[in-house]
Amino acid sequence: MLGSDEPDSIADARAAIDRVDAALAVLLERRAELAGRIQRLKPVGGFAGRDLDRERRLVAAMARHAPRLGEARIARIMNAVIEAGLDLAEEDLRGES
Repeated sequence: MLGSDEPDSIADARAAIDRVDAALAVLLERRAELAGRIQRLKPVGGFAGRDLDRERRLVAAMARHAPRLGEARIARIMNAVIEAGLDLAEEDLRGES
């Protein structure tokens, strides 16, 4: 995955976290861009257009890739990700960003 080496110090572990966080930031922004595109294509967008069944399937699929996190933790994370993306999409539609 993103590296299987075990850092030998706090500084090395924090540097590894910083690299993962940088990769996450790029991926999260791309996800938000794609979600924004979906919002523009949906007949009902924004929070009212959320597809909770799809979100549950997404969380279950992610939990299979990250079983130690489990569905409950991933659901909390993905809810925050989805809501942030919806907020951004709404700002974009209003021309605020």
